[in-house]
Amino acid sequence: MKTKLSKYLISICAVTCALSFSRCGKQDAFLDKKPNSALAVPNTLSDYELLLKNEEIFNAYSSPSLGNLACDDIYITDDTYNSSETVADNVYTFSKDMYQGTTVYLDWSGPYQQVYYCNVVLDGLSKITPDAGQLTRYNTIKGEALFFRAYAFYNLVQNFALPYDAAGSAADPGIPLVNSSDINIRYGRGTVQQVYDKVVNDINDAKGLLPASLTSVTKPCRITCDAFLARLYLAVRKYGTAYTYANSCLEAKKELVDYNSITPSRNVLSKTPLAEDIFHTALAGYSGLYAAQMDSTLYNSYEPGDLRKSYFFRTATSGIGLKFRGTYDFKGNYYSGLATDEMYLIRSECSARSGNLAASLADLNKLLINRYQTGQFIPITAGNKDTLLRRILLERKKELFLRGLRWTDLRRLNKEESYKTTVTHKINGIIYTLLPDDPKYALAIPDQEVQLTGIQQNQR
Repeated sequence: MKTKLSKYLISICAVTCALSFSRCGKQDAFLDKKPNSALAVPNTLSDYELLLKNEEIFNAYSSPSLGNLACDDIYITDDTYNSSETVADNVYTFSKDMYQGTTVYLDWSGPYQQVYYCNVVLDGLSKITPDAGQLTRYNTIKGEALFFRAYAFYNLVQNFALPYDAAGSAADPGIPLVNSSDINIRYGRGTVQQVYDKVVNDINDAKGLLPASLTSVTKPCRITCDAFLARLYLAVRKYGTAYTYANSCLEAKKELVDYNSITPSRNVLSKTPLAEDIFHTALAGYSGLYAAQMDSTLYNSYEPGDLRKSYFFRTATSGIGLKFRGTYDFKGNYYSGLATDEMYLIRSECSARSGNLAASLADLNKLLINRYQTGQFIPITAGNKDTLLRRILLERKKELFLRGLRWTDLRRLNKEESYKTTVTHKINGIIYTLLPDDPKYALAIPDQEVQLTGIQQNQR
């Protein structure tokens, strides 16, 4: 069944696009077919560059964040629960009805705003024939639009579709693959496999168009593409391919920050950008998430001398529990981007899975020696494959806390019998449980979107 993109989504895109593109005369004019002959619409390379420079859309608060609230590494207090957004509370308690009539859909509408912007750019570029002097600039703009759209599709499929499974993803419903700025085109939900195929194809196309190295952490380059593909292939459990892309990324950018060289402030790990940052994004802002606290068992797993224990956490203002401050976003938003520490952990895990324990240990120890007080780290030594893998997975939880990655890890690891996890949360004396193969690992699509478009709702 094919359906139109909902008017709800269209209205958001129209308003946000008009606000960012300063030459539009009124907020709803951008999508009018012929608003008037004097109204400016984007049609030059400069126009399309401007659309993609909107960091509020593509970087700040740009990543879905509700999945974090369904994970096993955080908890929220009764007081936080009783004062948080309805949708955040319902995700935390694994409720079947996530929205209960609310109309705040940041995790859905945010990525589709990004998709719309990118489609405006890509459709516009298709009407331009660049001359030789414009070609590099033209290619960079096109590559950025392809990357940003693929990044949005990936984030959507990680949250609003079931985890990837080689046996079922060719049939499991994914998300609408909106690939045109024409709001009259009708879209259904592509399959999970189709979504991943589209993302990979777009990133490979982008890689051939983008510059080789970083010019800004808010913009993609070829290194960014490799880092993103490493994350993607880890999520779908194609570990050999994930290794290839993580390795390619680290050959080009290998910096790790020695935590002995930084002094955290009250609310952030560092007030200046960190050299590990490859591509900078932050999680959407739900108050329940930003008030979440670290699971005590995980907190106590930090060893003596591990600077992350004190650098990532401080006593909460209330005096009860711990406040996370280990974000790589110096403004205090919760970082969700791509960084070299994640790449070392991906390469280490993939090496361990392939049986190359020496290479795996080399990467893991290289990361950890930069996280401990000078002279305090005792290198991890070779053990069996399972023991090493479990240590790497624990370090992912400790190093990548509240980056949006634990949700993806639970989804993929629950496909392996040895690593299945049952998540339990307790609120107001009631215990709520999320089982490893629960269909609630796909968040509900916003009710209004389903009602307006008729697309299939996820079963929860």
